[in-house]
Amino acid sequence: MESKHKPVGVIGAGSFGTTVANILAHNAEVLLFSRKPETVDEINRTRRHLGVEMSPRITATSDLSELAHQCTLLFPIVPSTSFRRMMQAIGPHLNPHHIVIHGTKGFDLIGMEEDDLNLPGIVVTRTNVRTMSEVVREESSVVRVGCLSGPNLAAEIMAGQPAATLVGSRFREVIQAGQTALNTPRFRVFGSYDILGAELAGALKNIVALGSGVLGGLGLGRNIQGLLIARGLAEMVYFGKSLGASSQAFIGVAGIGDLVATATSTNSRNYTFGTRLAMGEKATQIRETMPELAEGVRTLRIARQLARQYKLHVPITSTLHGVVFEGLPVEKALEYLMTYPYSIDVDFF
Repeated sequence: MESKHKPVGVIGAGSFGTTVANILAHNAEVLLFSRKPETVDEINRTRRHLGVEMSPRITATSDLSELAHQCTLLFPIVPSTSFRRMMQAIGPHLNPHHIVIHGTKGFDLIGMEEDDLNLPGIVVTRTNVRTMSEVVREESSVVRVGCLSGPNLAAEIMAGQPAATLVGSRFREVIQAGQTALNTPRFRVFGSYDILGAELAGALKNIVALGSGVLGGLGLGRNIQGLLIARGLAEMVYFGKSLGASSQAFIGVAGIGDLVATATSTNSRNYTFGTRLAMGEKATQIRETMPELAEGVRTLRIARQLARQYKLHVPITSTLHGVVFEGLPVEKALEYLMTYPYSIDVDFF
């Protein structure tokens, strides 16, 4: 970072953005952007947001140009559905000296809307899909880009429980900037140069978390949950390698670490979505009533189309897509997965 005295910027005042802002406030002044004037007023006036006490070192703003002007280091943490629009809004205010480390675990679609994925004959390839770091580079002049990925359940972090994350980037200075800004006695920051692997792991594990939530909603135990997580990790690695990432990225904090946390906790939006689905609610109803996006639902649709195009054998992804979007009964899906002819346990090293 160019100056230790500059504030750090956070874009997005959802649960994770709010959590990251409070972590950053241990080490620096923080500017927290929200597009909602009432949220900005609430934070600055009451020092509380989403039931959380906000650090006095946090100032809320609805001015992206102010954020870009005052902050060299920025953490955009907005839903994948809004990420490109956000970058198009702030992009003109950014320069190559900025460092952007995003915390969004999902994919961006090029040339189509999410609902287009339902159309017959639709073709989705890697050229239609972007990670968030790719969106940052496409919509701004920023070169030094990174991502946050890891077991970062906001409720646990805000309760003061110990946790860790990973900053993935091709640039050592981005990793170091993230570590300097985020490291606290109860929050450890690791680094990795495989940003693609970190982003893919962060996105794909949400699919497995959906499935694990379904098992929880059915009242099933840890044996079948452990089986799903293990086979889900293998499927994540298979998917990741097909999209150009290494296997190693999935065996660390951003992979198995995030997967276990997200696929076993009721604090996970994706796990909760799966639980409600298994208890008989419709996917559309759940999406409309959840306060924040369960990224795994959108990722599931995109991943299923990629798998079809590249002829990937991903039974968990395919079966969950059937449950969420095609009306496949949960019990039939479970029966199918239990009888699927897996022959080798681990074959991706």
